[in-house]
Amino acid sequence: MPSYQVLLSKAARKQLTILPVFIHNKIIEDVTSLSEIPRPAGCKKLKGQKNAWRIRIGDYRVIYEIEDRQLRILVIAIGHRKDIYE
Repeated sequence: MPSYQVLLSKAARKQLTILPVFIHNKIIEDVTSLSEIPRPAGCKKLKGQKNAWRIRIGDYRVIYEIEDRQLRILVIAIGHRKDIYE
């Protein structure tokens, strides 16, 4: 299976920098693993959006889009579960 390229949006990079170090490292690890398995166990397709998915990392969520034709994953948002869907 080919590897996907994982890109972070400007907003996602900013959100990532303000997180505590312990969760920051876990999120980086899980987002990097998306390059091999773009739809890991436990991921959910978001309703009302064409191609948006989310993964849970503790109390945090990572929202991303998968572009299968270009083998690309774009991370749109990273945040706490109470704030991410606003």
